[in-house]
Amino acid sequence: MRDVAIVAFAQSPSVRQDSVRNEVEILTPVIAEAIKRSGIPRKEIGFTCSGSCDYLAGVPFAFVQALDAVGAWPPIRESHVEMDGAWALYEAWVRLQIGDVDSALVYGFGKSSVGDPREISVAQLDPYYMAPLWPDSVSLAALQARAFLESNGYTERDLAEVAARSFRNAKNNPNAQVKGDFEPDELLEAPYDVSPLRSHDCPPISDGAAAVVLASGELARKVCERPAWITGIDHRTEAHSLGARDLAKSPSAALAAEKAGSGDRPVDVAELHAPFSHQELMLRAAIGLGDEVEINPSGGALAANPIMATGLIRIGEAASRIMDGRATRVLGHATSGPCLQQNLVCVMEAR
Repeated sequence: MRDVAIVAFAQSPSVRQDSVRNEVEILTPVIAEAIKRSGIPRKEIGFTCSGSCDYLAGVPFAFVQALDAVGAWPPIRESHVEMDGAWALYEAWVRLQIGDVDSALVYGFGKSSVGDPREISVAQLDPYYMAPLWPDSVSLAALQARAFLESNGYTERDLAEVAARSFRNAKNNPNAQVKGDFEPDELLEAPYDVSPLRSHDCPPISDGAAAVVLASGELARKVCERPAWITGIDHRTEAHSLGARDLAKSPSAALAAEKAGSGDRPVDVAELHAPFSHQELMLRAAIGLGDEVEINPSGGALAANPIMATGLIRIGEAASRIMDGRATRVLGHATSGPCLQQNLVCVMEAR
């Protein structure tokens, strides 16, 4: 296997609604900043891969218009996944293993504010049994939260503690959207959105984008003083039908973490893509993260949730901890689909 590392990461500030810029205008400065930080000239980047969603943009082949932010002339080697940018990073990592290119640009973007993400997400459900019932994403997450609380001994206060810590951590993140000092008891006074979830247990609606530059071997060492070397990466999925799986557990996250080698040695930091507060507790148990691991120092998805970029941001935030010397081994996680259906784990180390 070729050695591949993240050598640059950039993101836009996540906002409730960017009423001035379209997706391309949000992306352009982010991609420019990631390329600048990488030290690799734009024309020398060997592969480009993006993650986005046509349903969010409301147009088919939304990724095509985003290429205006990259510059597709002269012709470039380019690909796209209709998933979070974390899966675009996985494709780019695989592409670099072939050996004919040494660098890759990966980005993810989404303007959730132009529609209703809770309703749009219904389109991903089973079209015969689930979609006709029209359960929105928060309602499905609430079913999962209830199953989790009743089978694992956690309480709603535990969920509030996750949210309070996330918002507190986000105060140190200039790109976070929701931040502040809140006490768990204060959060528990809020009304339910869908029991047992309150608004603080759910992700905000966010507009934003992120980009990462990967490089292999000697190029990574040349352009970056402290690359975040990808020592393991894997993704797994579970049954499409919610009734065919135990919603209180996440075996796909556990398997992805095992195959990525997260348990080989302790990690200093884990950035978990947990759009709902109870999912952080589920993921910690599935991946096997102890109390000594710093979880979501960026604030996580509860503090900013630009759909199709949030998972890539988790990996980028974790990698940045290595690149700036704050950690030596980190874990980035991304999820997709209802109730943690699909999970990706990326383990990175300093050398």
